[in-house]
Amino acid sequence: MKRVISLLVGVEIVIFASYFISGVAFANIQVAFLSAFFVIVGASYAYKKMVGAKIERGEYEEQRDLLDTIEDRYELYDESEINDAPAEELNLKEIVKEEKAKIKTFSLSSMKHGTKGSLSPYRLVPYVLLILGFIALENNHILSLWYYLPSLFVGIVVGAMVAKEFNLK
Repeated sequence: MKRVISLLVGVEIVIFASYFISGVAFANIQVAFLSAFFVIVGASYAYKKMVGAKIERGEYEEQRDLLDTIEDRYELYDESEINDAPAEELNLKEIVKEEKAKIKTFSLSSMKHGTKGSLSPYRLVPYVLLILGFIALENNHILSLWYYLPSLFVGIVVGAMVAKEFNLK
């Protein structure tokens, strides 16, 4: 917690020092930094809450590691037992039903889970602040992309560091 506070205080001191360069620079740097910072922290927090809720409901399924997925896309070398029964003894209708159940299709419930994470207030409010801040700077004719864009990058980096410190990622 002390590291986070000292990081934020240090960054804000540097941002405040930009006020002595010009008021336009200060406004652009402050708006861009805070917008990007809150977007990253809010998105990380919303994602952590969404994953925690999935785990509590038991919807989390363990996935194979990436290398396994690349090398054996169709699980041909899977170590699970294979049914070696003769073809006469196999119930093909049941096998087809089981395989169809494994296939994930697009449905309203799957869409609901995707939109639930993206419509979280922890994600939406920072994006609204980002857009409104940009519009406010532009409408007051003080938007300077030379200050604004690098400050977005700084906000993203500091936001990622804070999210990592609080185990939000």
